Amino acid sequence: MALEELQEDVTPERVAELHAAGEIDLIDVRESYEREAGHIADTRHVQFAQLSAQAETVDRERPVIFYCRSGGRSAVATQAFRASGYDSYNMSGGLLAWVEKGLPIEPEGGSVADH
Repeated sequence: MALEELQEDVTPERVAELHAAGEIDLIDVRESYEREAGHIADTRHVQFAQLSAQAETVDRERPVIFYCRSGGRSAVATQAFRASGYDSYNMSGGLLAWVEKGLPIEPEGGSVADH
């Protein structure tokens, strides 16, 4: 399935569908303490500050969706990766919106960390 029709910002529900189908790479760009509090299962963690150093480890052949707490850092990451030729997207609303939609996070009983 081609993702070209997706807008730069993708809803949490659509991200959940694509992630479950294995059609995207989903990268958490939050700080380690934020990830430990709660995160989406089976996602990669690359702290925002480390993204440029880790860019070559991101698969250019697969769509990548970034997420953070509220969508700000992941939007910056999305734009930077798009400018470098990646098929990248931002999960709108971040993990706050994901949890608000009732979508699951790990560990069980986890939460969205405050800044």
